[in-house]
Amino acid sequence: MKLQYLILVLFFFSCYNQERNCKNFQSGTFEFETISSKGDTLKTYFTRANNLEVDYFDNKIDSSSVNWVSECECILKKINPKNLSQGKSIQMKILSTFEDEYIFEYSFVGDVENSSRGKAKKISDKIFNKFDN
Repeated sequence: MKLQYLILVLFFFSCYNQERNCKNFQSGTFEFETISSKGDTLKTYFTRANNLEVDYFDNKIDSSSVNWVSECECILKKINPKNLSQGKSIQMKILSTFEDEYIFEYSFVGDVENSSRGKAKKISDKIFNKFDN
């Protein structure tokens, strides 16, 4: 009897696919929090529209071109890199979506062994400048 329940549970979970509504997160204004190596919480705001993403971090603005290769995957490339590392493109893939958040995986293009994950929260459908009053 236990074997039948186990098979039923395995069947249920093997058929489950996380729904991803990636189109909802291709544009808008977002916030992203991460923990630094020193243990500080760092918050970044960014806006994304069409083929442009603008990041606001530590009172600095940085822009990247966005090339959507599928509904849930894009390549980000800094528009004005300041060094070779910043000149490397980043691939980003949305893994799962929720009402106003998405979990994503990112790495330098071609370096999937060193990928990281993050969670971004959509705070508005509108595009705004973080430094506007």
